[in-house]
Order: sequence, then C-alpha cells, then structure tokens
Amino acid sequence: MSYAVDFTEVSTVGLESSPVAEALAGLRANEARYFKNKYDHVFTTEPAADAQATIDWVHGILADERDLAIASTPLEATEFEVEGIRIAYVFYQSGLSINVMYTLADSGKRAVGFKLSDGMEVPAELADKFKFARQKSKLAGTIRGSFFVIKKEH
Repeated sequence: MSYAVDFTEVSTVGLESSPVAEALAGLRANEARYFKNKYDHVFTTEPAADAQATIDWVHGILADERDLAIASTPLEATEFEVEGIRIAYVFYQSGLSINVMYTLADSGKRAVGFKLSDGMEVPAELADKFKFARQKSKLAGTIRGSFFVIKKEH
C-alpha cells in the first residue's frame, strides 16, 4: 500500500525494520518537504515488493555507471516525473537513501545522489568511492550526502 509521506508529523511507517528508523523517517520527510515546496508534489512511497521496477532501474544505473551493488535491503521506493525530470528514490534498511534525477531532455542534468541517515555508518560499498558532505536538517538531524553524474542513457 502506498504511503503519502507527511513532513509535519514524521512517521516510521514502512521503515520499522531499520536500526535507524527514526532518522530514516526524518530523511524521507525532508525529501517530501522539498518536493512539496519546490514542485507542489506529494511524495508517495510504496513498499519495495510493489516497486521492483523502480528499484531495478536504480540498481541498473548503479551497476552500469559505477559497478556498484548495494548490500542493504530496500524497504520503500518511489518514482515520479516533475518538470521533465524522472525522479526515483529507494530507501534501504541500513538508513541509506538513493535518488536518481534523470532529465528526460537530452541536454539535461542526470545524477545519482546518496544520503546517509543520522547514526548510520557509510556502507562498505560506498566508503572508498565517495566523499560525503554534511548538512543539517530539522527533520533528519545531520544528513551526509554525495553524488555522481550519470554519463550513459538509461
């Protein structure tokens, strides 16, 4: 069942099995607030079992672009389009969030972003390949993030 993420009353719905569920819920709410404020889009997630096509697309980009495989179990995902940008998010049990922003026009920007929930360690598969910058969030505490630019067509 899909879940419209509420960023005023942060809930761990769908994320309960994560050891950092509260922080991951804050991170998810932070993303929901961003898309509501910037694009007036209601950020709605689905359980991983119902979003396999989205997860496969994100994992395919990671494998093809950087030979990456995420060890953690996906808990939720979402995919939507705003202003000509295809956007996908996958939220993992470890507290990791991966997003893909893929402009549909050929000349647009395309990137993969990684965000780490407050309290989680950098996953081993990302530790040696990316440097993470810190940002503060009222909803999520300290978020550490990194990204890479997508070079190929997906």
